[in-house]
Amino acid sequence: MSFGSEHYLCTASSYRKVFGDGSRLSSRLSGAGGAGSFRSQSLSRCNVASSAACSSASSLGLGLAYRRSPASDGLDLSQAAARTNEYKIIRTNEKEQLQGLNDRFAVFIEKVHQLETQNRALEAELAALRQRHAEPSRVGELFQRELRELRAQLEEASSARAQALLERDGLAEEVQRLRARCEEESRGREGAERALKAQQRDVDGATLARLDLEKKVESLLDELAFVRQVHDEEVAELLATLQASSQAAAEVDVAVAKPDLSSALREIRAQYESLAAKNLQSAEEWYKSKFANLNEQAARSTEAIRASREEIHEYRRQLQARTIEIEGLRGANESLERQILELEERHSAEVASYQDNIGQLENDLRNTKSEMARHLREYQDLLNVKMALDIEIAAYRYVKEYAHPSRSHHLGQCYPKKWF
Repeated sequence: MSFGSEHYLCTASSYRKVFGDGSRLSSRLSGAGGAGSFRSQSLSRCNVASSAACSSASSLGLGLAYRRSPASDGLDLSQAAARTNEYKIIRTNEKEQLQGLNDRFAVFIEKVHQLETQNRALEAELAALRQRHAEPSRVGELFQRELRELRAQLEEASSARAQALLERDGLAEEVQRLRARCEEESRGREGAERALKAQQRDVDGATLARLDLEKKVESLLDELAFVRQVHDEEVAELLATLQASSQAAAEVDVAVAKPDLSSALREIRAQYESLAAKNLQSAEEWYKSKFANLNEQAARSTEAIRASREEIHEYRRQLQARTIEIEGLRGANESLERQILELEERHSAEVASYQDNIGQLENDLRNTKSEMARHLREYQDLLNVKMALDIEIAAYRYVKEYAHPSRSHHLGQCYPKKWF
């Protein structure tokens, strides 16, 4: 094949690439919005640029062949004119296509600059997010430390609560013991009151017995005085009788030869005096024994009354002491019950407060974990975006390499220098 046929094939391929594959080129260029399609778009532009360069080279070779066509005798002038018109149309279309591609390339270069600016902004935002991602770890550490402190405080509060419960149990046992003692003292008080009432009855009985004995003593004294008076009267009467009988006997003796009756009178008088003395002695002995018995009974009654009074006084003193002790124990019991209620209320409030703090800390922990998960997702999304942007930037840099001065000699064959 000759040089003209090669240029014809190149021109045909250029025409096919420009017109025949226009739909594929437009579809590739229309998908330039995504990061993955951008590389294919860049490669398609490179293919279009290379095809345009090949088309320009083919048109140049065709012009040379056309200039050489008068030397060949096998070409027809009409076919040459038609082919020339066709090539003119192709050149016009290629210029318009190259102009559009140049405009698109400039737009893409501008977009590359914009994306680089956005990439720098995203890198700054990524650095800020990394810093923010580092801060939650410190916040988490502070949160864990505060949580440990709160747990330590909760353990201390639990131990204090356990100690308070032990103290409360001890106080409850003390209260029970005091209640039992109070009940025992109450029973002792009731027994003392019953004994006091019994002693009072005994004292009343002893008092009545003493009064009765005193009355009996008075009556016996009256009776003794009466007996003495009767005895004196009887003695006086007997003496008077004896005197009268002695006078009568003397008169009889005087009358009847005056017998000796003085000895008989003396004997009778001695008998009466001895009888009166015996009666007086027996009465005095009976009176003395009776009076001694009454005095002994009165002394015993007085001693019993004194002992009863002392026992009553002792019982009253013990009752007063037990009453004071019961009142003190009752006050201590009420105070201990109030302290137990206050401790239970305070510990219940502290436990509720600690439970609220634990719930709040758990909620904060869940919120922090969810926020950290959200930051991680955002960080992963930003990493994905960064990778996509890195791919796009690499693709754009690959495209920009064609605008480098080292590439201008290769591209100068297809594009004017003003496009670069």
